[in-house]
Amino acid sequence: MQRRAFTLLELLVVMAIVSVLALLGLGAAGGVKDHAQAAQCVSNLRQLATANLAYAADNEARYVTAQDITNTVRWHGTRDGDGSPFDPTKGPLAPYLGTEGRVKLCPTLRDALKGTDTFEEGTGGYGYNAVYVGGTARDIYIGERMANVPRVSLTVMFTDTAFPRANGLQEYAYCEPFRSIDAAGRLRGVLSPSVHFRHASRANVAWCDGHVSGETSSQLGTTNSYGGDAKKTKIGWFGPNAENGFWNPARSYGSVPGN
Repeated sequence: MQRRAFTLLELLVVMAIVSVLALLGLGAAGGVKDHAQAAQCVSNLRQLATANLAYAADNEARYVTAQDITNTVRWHGTRDGDGSPFDPTKGPLAPYLGTEGRVKLCPTLRDALKGTDTFEEGTGGYGYNAVYVGGTARDIYIGERMANVPRVSLTVMFTDTAFPRANGLQEYAYCEPFRSIDAAGRLRGVLSPSVHFRHASRANVAWCDGHVSGETSSQLGTTNSYGGDAKKTKIGWFGPNAENGFWNPARSYGSVPGN
């Protein structure tokens, strides 16, 4: 019996179907990878929040200080002086961060600037609420007391962060609220945002009670003085902006974000 051969058209159709199936498979694999990376980020942030709570328990119930007056010690590491790199294994939280003794890198922040192209490394891609938790209006170089954060489930501790520059994204140690505050706690100028909505347009957020949630942006930033485009790179803020919203422990909005 003579076998019927495939025509060129039939072969092209089969090849097209195989290509589509391959693309669908790659898309599904990419989705699984993105989900796994977001889950690792959640784990990193939960470890950070737990470390800060343990630190406070050992240090007169004060959260870790965002930075010291010399700017050589920050919550994520220490350095010899201005301009030198931070050593993330010698930060004040290092003893509470497991065997690695450092902040773990968010796997989604793959292409952060390095070396002389940046002024920040070792944060893992996370930023601290330096204005209300890692410092106070009265003294920015001392962490807030736990007792002065009454709404722990509604107060930001750490978030995914990055800072846009003309030549790319860099790590950034602080999750900036909407506006700065003066020594009396009064709102002042608008800040450049740093919360990075890098997980399918969500940012992972660790709150002062230790829980972690994924938040969508309520407002994205614009171009900053470093030539970075915050809107294009999905950097901004989340939640209400009144009185600095979820950054400010004095504010309450009635429900726990992410629940």
